[in-house]
Amino acid sequence: MSALSLPFLSCTFSSTYPFSISLNSSFSSLIPFQRVKLFGSTSKATTRSFFLTARAMAELVKDKESGVAAAEGGKMDIEHSRTFLEARSEEELLSGIKKEVEARRLPPNVAAGMEEFYRNYKNAVFQSGDPAAAETVLSNMAVALDLMLLDVEDPFVFQPYHKALREPFDYYMFGQNYIRPLIDFRNSYVGNLSLFYEIEEKLKQGHNVVLFSNHQTEADPAVIALLLEKTNPHIAENLIYVAGDRVITDPLCKPFSMGRNLICVYSKKHMYDVPELADMKRKANIRSLKEMALLLRTGSKLVWIAPSGGRDRPDPVTGEWNPAPFDSSSVDNMRRLIESSGAPGHMYPLALLCYDIMPPPSKVEKEIGERRIISFHGAGLSVAPEVAANCEKSEEVGCIGLCYVMLYI
Repeated sequence: MSALSLPFLSCTFSSTYPFSISLNSSFSSLIPFQRVKLFGSTSKATTRSFFLTARAMAELVKDKESGVAAAEGGKMDIEHSRTFLEARSEEELLSGIKKEVEARRLPPNVAAGMEEFYRNYKNAVFQSGDPAAAETVLSNMAVALDLMLLDVEDPFVFQPYHKALREPFDYYMFGQNYIRPLIDFRNSYVGNLSLFYEIEEKLKQGHNVVLFSNHQTEADPAVIALLLEKTNPHIAENLIYVAGDRVITDPLCKPFSMGRNLICVYSKKHMYDVPELADMKRKANIRSLKEMALLLRTGSKLVWIAPSGGRDRPDPVTGEWNPAPFDSSSVDNMRRLIESSGAPGHMYPLALLCYDIMPPPSKVEKEIGERRIISFHGAGLSVAPEVAANCEKSEEVGCIGLCYVMLYI
């Protein structure tokens, strides 16, 4: 057990939880939180933009089909069903799912997940009390179901480094508009805005920044971007997420992942789910690390990583949850990448609270296709002061983990 003194708290720590923490009286003035201003009613804007979104989606499909036709000498190999984009009611959307199963364009297990996704999303949006909730649900789910079907018909393959797809269809804005109605902005907070501005300045100067964060839900990237889109849009749109393979293989999750900048890796928690694939996964992770090293050499890169390797989960006995422990090797690998990039680098602890919006299963599951429980809820985000890159390795995890746990208090 080692001791560490920081200007805003005194404490002791080890490389694993729990921590013994006592806050100094100056803490509240040094770690300010600001309530996120409600954007105003987004439902009308969402409804108006639906037809534009649908048109953009149609253009995407048209381009895709034209490309296939040209490659096949004019023979059309893909004919995308427009069942969901043409739906104008809940009944048409749900019957459309059954129609696609009967046409054998949609596997029954995926269809069941889509229907559950729709009902849970509808219930969550209606919890907001927005009078236009029905229109928001119909417009967002029509596009979401269409994108899911499109990927089943013609699966998208993620490269080790995936850059967000913004045209001809803007997957980033699709994800933003989909998650936006789930956040109670009147009860959401962003802490230490001055440090987010500090990070933006470092990026403008050509520096690299790595955010060591906890991981709560599949919606984390959208929640982070939505909480920062007014104050720090550069961070919101340019953040690169180190993402596990599950969010790039699950057909219900892939359309949302396509709108984010990703470094794609295999999580240690799932490395041996299929033992014969472990070697392939390790080699893929090495390729991804090389891609990240190349990116950092260019400078001005902002990378988000969850050193825990997975999402926070509640205690099975008490039902209470705590941030998952950081893996020291993940932190050390990122520190080495920063140091060898040739550009100045910085490390900041980030704390995210959005568990209730889309909580993970109570246990880590091997199978792809988890249930999505969704609700309308507030969210919180904060960043702590920079952690020195020259920390002793034995203290590094405790130092970062401590700052990050502090933000939850």
